[in-house]
Amino acid sequence: MPFVKVGRVSDLPENSVMEVSVGEDLYAVCNVRGNLTALAGTCLHQGGPLGQGQLAEGRVICPWHAWEWDCRTGENPDDPAQRVATYEIKVEGGEILLQVP
Repeated sequence: MPFVKVGRVSDLPENSVMEVSVGEDLYAVCNVRGNLTALAGTCLHQGGPLGQGQLAEGRVICPWHAWEWDCRTGENPDDPAQRVATYEIKVEGGEILLQVP
């Protein structure tokens, strides 16, 4: 699976999330205390845009109905059986690269 440039580290301040798109797919790229992770960008609850949410204690909070997803594992803390997909991230030369399926 290829890695695709989706932004620069300077575009994603610590403890924030940004929405990125690759083709028709949306992703949420999280910066939790300097650790970058990526999740599928659509909330399982009702399709809210996770990349437009907020971060709190290592979780992204969906802006539509406040469902939370762990930025590392994709798990819902209230029901770990529910999880959004996670994707590998790497940083090269200040660029954020996302491994897409």
